[in-house]
Amino acid sequence: MLFNIPQFIDTEDKVVGPFTAKQIGWMVAASATLFMVYLFFGKTATVIIALPVLAIFGALAFFRPYGQPLSYAISSIFKFFISPKMYVWRRIAQMKKATKKVVTKHEHHLEKKILTEDKIMEISRLLDSEVKKQS
Repeated sequence: MLFNIPQFIDTEDKVVGPFTAKQIGWMVAASATLFMVYLFFGKTATVIIALPVLAIFGALAFFRPYGQPLSYAISSIFKFFISPKMYVWRRIAQMKKATKKVVTKHEHHLEKKILTEDKIMEISRLLDSEVKKQS
């Protein structure tokens, strides 16, 4: 029995030509806004306001930062500024006297480890026992 598995379920369906329903909705909203501006303010104001309105609605319809619609990003910005901020931890500033430690070459002396034959045999035995446990 073969089943068809749907692919690309995160893409929106094209309604008219290359445009999705959301893009058509934003274009209709832009034209309705410009029509209202024309009715209330006249032809001169409509020409002046048309470019910013078309840019805003065009970005809302077609610009997708990080693969998400711009409306999601704008709503996230509003939610961030409106939602309460919770500070779980706040550091209490303490007055500490700043001291600078001067390190000399002699303080970096590292202890040399000495491996004896007994230690090597012990390590070998431990590793062999671990391999046998895993088998």
